Amino acid sequence: MSSPYRPAYMETHKTGKLAEKTRRAHEILKDCTLCPRQCRVNRTAGEAGICGIAEQMMVSGCHPHFGEETPLVGRHGSGTIFMTGCSLTCCFCQNWEISHECRGEPVTAQQAADMMMELQALGCHNINFVTPTHVVPQILFALEKAVEKGLHIPLVYNCGGYETQETLRLLEGIIDIYMPDLKFMDPDIASRACDAPDYPETAKAALKEMHRQVGDLTIDPGGIALRGLLVRHLVLPENLAGTREAMAFIVKEISPDTYVNVMSQYRPMGHAAKVPELARPVGPGEYREAVNAAREEGIHRLDRP
Repeated sequence: MSSPYRPAYMETHKTGKLAEKTRRAHEILKDCTLCPRQCRVNRTAGEAGICGIAEQMMVSGCHPHFGEETPLVGRHGSGTIFMTGCSLTCCFCQNWEISHECRGEPVTAQQAADMMMELQALGCHNINFVTPTHVVPQILFALEKAVEKGLHIPLVYNCGGYETQETLRLLEGIIDIYMPDLKFMDPDIASRACDAPDYPETAKAALKEMHRQVGDLTIDPGGIALRGLLVRHLVLPENLAGTREAMAFIVKEISPDTYVNVMSQYRPMGHAAKVPELARPVGPGEYREAVNAAREEGIHRLDRP
C-alpha cells in the first residue's frame, strides 16, 4: 500500500527550511526583485513598485471556487485566495479592479493563515493563491502559521507565468501545483499588451523550472490534482497568443504529458482597446482552431471547457 499523500511544504517546515526561505524572501522586499520587473524599491519602507503593493499583503476575495480546472475543483472546490495587485498588468485583464486598481483589504499573516484553515475546513481540495508573485514572502510567513495549525492540503501557485528563477527556487519544496499562464509567444505582442517584451523567454524558462520541481500533473483515483504542472493558455483574437507555437514548446521542451487548459473566455476588458486586435471577443471558430492546434502538436491532456 502506498503511503498517504503529504504536501511538500510539510516536510520543508519540519526541517526548518520553510522558516529559512521565509527569512530570505523577506530580505528581498528591501530591494525588491521578486518579479522580472526588478523595481528594486524598499517595500518594507512603504514603497511600491509596478505591482502596487508595499509590505502588507492585500486580499480581494477568499472562497471555494468551482470555475477552476477540473482536477482542482473536484466536489468541494478549489480554495482560492485572490491577491490584490499584479506585476504583469496586462491591458486586457479580466480582474482589472483587483490587479490594476488594487482593490482589496490589508491582511496580516495570521489572518491569511486563518483563511487557509477556513478553506480547508470547508472541504476545499487545495489552497489556490491567485496572482501570488509579488507577495511570496508574505505567503510564506502565513504558511508557517497555517502549517502549525494543521494545514495539510496542496498549495496551488496560480500565476501569469512572468517569474524569476530566484523566486521560483525559493518556492521549491513548498508549492505542490504550479498553474502558470503561457500568454504570448511574440515579444512584440507582449510589449504591446503588458509592456513586457521579455515575457515569452521569461515564461518559457519559468515553466521549465516549475516542471523540474514538480513534474507532470499527478491526479489521485478520485480525479483530484495532488502535484505537478498545469498550464493555462488563453486564446486571443487574431492568434495573438501564438497557440500552435506555445503548444509545440510545451510538448518539445516541457513534456508531452503536460496538463493544459486552452481557455476560450477572452473578452475585451480593462484597456484592451489599446491593442486594436484585442478589442473584440474570441470567435468560436478561433477557439476550435486553437484546440485543434494543441492536439495536432501533441497535447493530449486537455482540461474540459
